[in-house]
Amino acid sequence: MERFFLYDDVEDTKTRFVSFTGKKLRYDLAIMQSTRFFGKVLVLDMQFGRFAIIGPDDIDEPGYLEFAFNKTEEEAEDLREYLTELLA
Repeated sequence: MERFFLYDDVEDTKTRFVSFTGKKLRYDLAIMQSTRFFGKVLVLDMQFGRFAIIGPDDIDEPGYLEFAFNKTEEEAEDLREYLTELLA
């Protein structure tokens, strides 16, 4: 079978594993830094199998974290606080 690849790159990444408890939930995250994301990080929620590429501008976007990680506003606030510190 012939395949048409848009890209097939191998890159070293820096991955940070973080687990913390918020007001309502426990968060188990993998945060990957790569040159591919133009300064943003890939955040994987390992408990719920959701992920998003996030930068400082995305954290301030109303409803973005709630949508990307399927969280309520209150649940996303704990995540927002942590990511704001991380990306500062």
